[in-house]
Parts: sequence; C-alpha cells; structure tokens
Amino acid sequence: MQNLPLSLFNFTLINNMSFLSIEELKELVEQPQGLCVSIYMPTAQLGSEIQQNSVRFKNLIRQAEAEIGKYELPSTDLDQFLQPAIELDEDDFWQHQDAGLALFISEGFFRFYRVPIDIIELVVVNTRFHLKPLIPLLSGDNRFYILTLGQRDVRLLEGNRYGMTREVEIEGLPKSMDEALQYDEETSKDEQRRQGAGAGRSALQAGGSYHGHGGGRENVKEELLRYFYLVDKSLHDFFRNRRSPLVLAGVNYLLPIYQEANTYNFIVEEGIQHNTKERTAQELHAEAWAIVEPLFQADQQKAIDYYHESIAAGKGSNDLDEVIQGAFYGRVEQLFVPVGVQKWGHFDPDSMEIERHNEAQPGDEDLLNAAAIQTIFHGGTVYAVEPGAVPDEAPVAAVFRY
Repeated sequence: MQNLPLSLFNFTLINNMSFLSIEELKELVEQPQGLCVSIYMPTAQLGSEIQQNSVRFKNLIRQAEAEIGKYELPSTDLDQFLQPAIELDEDDFWQHQDAGLALFISEGFFRFYRVPIDIIELVVVNTRFHLKPLIPLLSGDNRFYILTLGQRDVRLLEGNRYGMTREVEIEGLPKSMDEALQYDEETSKDEQRRQGAGAGRSALQAGGSYHGHGGGRENVKEELLRYFYLVDKSLHDFFRNRRSPLVLAGVNYLLPIYQEANTYNFIVEEGIQHNTKERTAQELHAEAWAIVEPLFQADQQKAIDYYHESIAAGKGSNDLDEVIQGAFYGRVEQLFVPVGVQKWGHFDPDSMEIERHNEAQPGDEDLLNAAAIQTIFHGGTVYAVEPGAVPDEAPVAAVFRY
C-alpha cells in the first residue's frame, strides 16, 4: 500500500481501504433478496504476483457458478447475475488492492470491499451474505482514535489494528485557534449585550483573556486551554457512549494542555509528541498502534477472565445452540468466535429450532456468522480470534446479559 500524506487521508484512504461501518454491515444483512453470493480472496499487491489476482478471481467465479447451479437458477440468467463482478477483472483494478477482497452479489445488488486483513479463499452461496470474515474490522477490541492538535489544524482520525480507516467529520470542530477564539469572543459579546454589561464582563473574564488580532495575548497557555475547551466541547456528542482509546498527537507542550481541557474518560496518557503535519497515515498508525496495542491485549485478557467468571456464575456458555438463541434475542454481551471456521445450519427464531449440518446445504447459513452479526446489532462486543484463542478452545464462547 502506498504512503499517503495525511492531507489526502480523508478521500484516498477510505476509497482504497473501503472502510466498513456498522451501518454498511446492516445494509448487507437487510438488503439482499433471494440468492446471495459472497466471495472472499486474498490479493497480491506487489510485482509479478499481481497477475495471479486475475487467475485466482476467475477460479472463484467458476466456483460461484457451480454453487449457483445447485439452486437451479436459469442458465440464461447466470452471466447477467455475476456480470458486475466479472467486469471488475481488469488490469487497473488489480493494481490497486489491499490484503484481501470481499464481494457480495444478489439480484439487483452488488458491493465489493478492499479489506486490510488477511482472509482465506471462500465462496458461499445461500439466502444470506456470509459476513463473518469481516467481523475483525468491526469487533470492539481494536478501534481507536487519534486527535491531531495544532493551533491551525485539528483532526479526528479513526483506526484499528489494520490501519487508519477514516477522518471523522465533526460539525463545529474548530478549524484553527484564531477562528475559534474570535468566534468565542463574539459569542461572549452577544451574551454580554443580552444579559447586561456587568454580567457579560464577568463571563468573559471567567473564560480567559483574549484581545483579538489587534492586541497582544497576555497568556498563551490560557488561550490554548480556552481553545481546547472548545475542541473538547465539539467532540462531546461524538464520544458520548464510546469507550475506544483516544491518542493525542502534536508538539509536546500542547498535549498536557489538552488533557486539562479533556472530558473524555478513555484518553490515553501517552501521546504522539511531535508535529504530525508531514506524517503519512501509515506512519501515524504505526506510532499510535504501538501505544494502544498493549491496552487491547489487556482488555481481551480481561474479557477472557470475565467469561470464566460468568461461566462459574451461570451467565456464560460455550454451547453453540444456546449461544445462537441468545444472540438473536439480544442476550449476548460478549462473544468469542473463531475466524475461518463455519458451522452450517439454519435457525428459526420463531420456533427456536436449530438444524445443524456437517456440510453446507441449500438455504444454510454459517451459524457462527449469524451469532456474531446479531451480537453486534444488539450492542454486544465480538472478538473474532484464531480458533485456538477461543476460551477453553471451545467452538464458541459467550457471556450473557441475563
């Protein structure tokens, strides 16, 4: 993946890494009608290996055709059904890839994502999209934020263990200190006019001293603190009900001043202490990830300990049927599922009946996939881990809310 200057971050990274949000996941769950095709493939990004992308892709398309044939779709419709995917197979397309590619096709619906995670080749054809390989992008154990601080620029960036995913647009986030304090001064003067000169002067003095462009600044730190109070205020609604770590990035004298203004409970004490203006997104991610990775490892261990405590208290389970039922009814608070493992079958939420099969049959879905999706939709946390990392090496592990 090419080095991208931070100034290009918002447009380029989102389109190349195809940030996947909870809202998009819901669309993939709710949009399809009828037959659904999910295709996953690892993609090469360098040198002569790139040519293998097209060969691998054609093989997966043929595999999808064979699977679709089991559903007796009229042959005249087959090419048209897969045409949106087939049209991607151009040299230029394969020159711009990430670690993996995910495609979703149904009648009148087509979506693809370049994803920054290693995935295995997989083709799934049934009545729902197969989404579990994407869960690591949405799991609650690796999302963090970077707040870049400068007197002329403030940005909020979102990332995970795989890279930076987007620049978060915050309405009202100050563009610069001068702009913010001028606006704040005008607001204070308006308030002064409404409430009377005496009360207005008291309110302005309480907020700090600022004399505008025409005069000197008596206390730079006081003005920076006032500026950062306005930044923190603009971020308040976004961070409401969030628990992801926030890393501050900027020249070292700014960070402790912002921490004094901060009201978000999950700010990280250690920050990135230098000017970030010339840093690429990849460089910034590497510095931030070195700070937050130990926190995530500690949180996951706490989650495992919590699971064992819940099992002992009768509020946890590693029984697949019980976990699936609980997930559909919003009982699952925390879920561990193994990446690359499928448990095929069908769950009827009305009758609470579960059918399980050793091999995928028409109409089946991956029950682990269904449990993970439902857990996320009901506000639970999903840890998508290697099979051996599921607690007690169980097929699945869950903590129940009740």
